[in-house]
Amino acid sequence: MSMKKACKPLINFRQLYDRFDVPMTEVDCGKYCAPHNPSGVPFCCDICHAVPAVYLEEWEYLHAHTDLWHLWRGDECPQDPVNPAELRQDLPEHMLLAGCKGTAHCRREFRALSCRQFPFYPYITSDGDFIGLGYDWFFEKTCWVISHLDWVTPSYRQAFVHVYDDLFAILPDDLESYAIYSALAREYFSTKRRRIPLLHRNGRYALISPGSERIYYI
Repeated sequence: MSMKKACKPLINFRQLYDRFDVPMTEVDCGKYCAPHNPSGVPFCCDICHAVPAVYLEEWEYLHAHTDLWHLWRGDECPQDPVNPAELRQDLPEHMLLAGCKGTAHCRREFRALSCRQFPFYPYITSDGDFIGLGYDWFFEKTCWVISHLDWVTPSYRQAFVHVYDDLFAILPDDLESYAIYSALAREYFSTKRRRIPLLHRNGRYALISPGSERIYYI
């Protein structure tokens, strides 16, 4: 009787993490924002502000190699409860929400991909082109890096672009998900009558018109 072989994971997350193990800035940016968070930890490491999303295969890897992570329950923040169903409604089917033990127990080699990219996301044009790093506008008032984009290292920008180029080749649906999110960014900045800040993949800083998508280099 023949036995089915286990499906080989599409992504080697250990290799992916190692390639994306690059400092975002030359300083510990968490030390700049943590004092402004009542919890005393950086906003990006506080699941009451930012709930990490992980790929299903990524969860399998993390769950097998560390006890740092647990499935997000939605009741970790009793002072400001969140409706799990509401937060999950726009989550792609190949991802889930996770919580961690916190900064005191963090093992940086097992940081999720969403931790490594925060506060950035791959910006996709309406033509479907991945042209650089946009930032999550929800954190404009809390994330120190967003106010200091010039501190982002070229090596981090390069690692980000290479990792997502490879991910999109393996998971084309991810490109579509970020295209939708980029469209939301254009809608948001359009209502604010502002151009979208972008760390372009060519190494330059840019502003994008949310209406025409014209790029202005600065």
